[in-house]
Amino acid sequence: MRLKRKTVVHITVSATLVIAGVIVMVALTAGSPELQKIKPDAPAPMVHVMKVKTGPKPIIIRGEGTVRPLKEIDLVPQVGGKIVHTSPSLVNGGKFSKGDPLLSINPIDYELAVTLAKAKVRNSESNLKIIQEEALVAREEWRAHYSGISHAGKEIPPLVAKEPQLAAARASLDADRADLKKAFLNLERTVLKAPFNGRVSKKSVDIGQYVTPGQALARLFSTEAVEIALPLEDKDLFWFDVPGFTPGDGGGSPATVHAEIAGHKLVFSGRVIRAEGELDERTRMITVIVRVDRPYAKRPPLAIGLFATVDIRGRVLPDAAVIPRAALHQGNIVWTVNDEGVLRFRAVRIARYQGEEIIIETGLKEGEKVVFSPLKAATDGMTVRIAMEKD
Repeated sequence: MRLKRKTVVHITVSATLVIAGVIVMVALTAGSPELQKIKPDAPAPMVHVMKVKTGPKPIIIRGEGTVRPLKEIDLVPQVGGKIVHTSPSLVNGGKFSKGDPLLSINPIDYELAVTLAKAKVRNSESNLKIIQEEALVAREEWRAHYSGISHAGKEIPPLVAKEPQLAAARASLDADRADLKKAFLNLERTVLKAPFNGRVSKKSVDIGQYVTPGQALARLFSTEAVEIALPLEDKDLFWFDVPGFTPGDGGGSPATVHAEIAGHKLVFSGRVIRAEGELDERTRMITVIVRVDRPYAKRPPLAIGLFATVDIRGRVLPDAAVIPRAALHQGNIVWTVNDEGVLRFRAVRIARYQGEEIIIETGLKEGEKVVFSPLKAATDGMTVRIAMEKD
């Protein structure tokens, strides 16, 4: 009985405490102000910008091509015979100078021909002298025999004066002298000399070989200059001077040739000299020729067959700006940011794309800030924050 009474007391006390707590909680809640939900403002997006620099900017047109010789010929004899001597330079890759003897053909037959031709000339000269003396005697006899009045002032007949014989003798002498000149010329042609400074690209003859006129004995190319053929788009030729092709009388735009060989990077100066006569029907490209003088003056040289990159220096834009490709958007629009952080859309005029850069002809001013980082959603007049600024 006593246990039961104790349990009831505990339950009553607990219930009283719970009810009291609820009453206190309700009172506190009713007296405090109601909390309001506040939505924070979204931060302005951050962008990367660069400062615009304007000034004179040359347009560079880049092309690629293979180095080829300015002159390349086959070494061909004009007379036949056995090879009796070859120059040490007459080997594949051999170097020679203009006028150097490269090989010799046995000259004996041609020396004999010169001796025979000389003898014929002497004989013809003798015959002419005899006929001249005979003609002189015939004239004197005519004058002595016909010295009368009836023949005074009459010309001596051509046959009496031996004029046909004199003409034939002179013609024979001229022919023999021509044969002598030809014999000397053939003798001179037994020695083949280099027509220019150059190198041997291919040799196909040696001592003891019999050769005939017109037979190719070696292939030679000049080292005085080389050419590089560059296929370019039609619009590229607007920017630089091509003699005989573009308007004006300029001497051709300068060019810089870059190549690499034997682990060395080569740089040579060149010049645009012409364009080939026809456009490529498939690609509609125009081939421009750049010439480089003295390509073998350096070591290593700008060798024939080498692949080269050529930068042609075109016209200079007086007040251009250069920006990265990432800064350009559809419709030739760039984003600029003013000092208050307001983003503005700006239309620009593009002069040319050069690799990862764009040359802007008009539309940007010195010191303006151009955005080159992407934005998911950009609107004209929105506010942005500058995260990075580069010059």
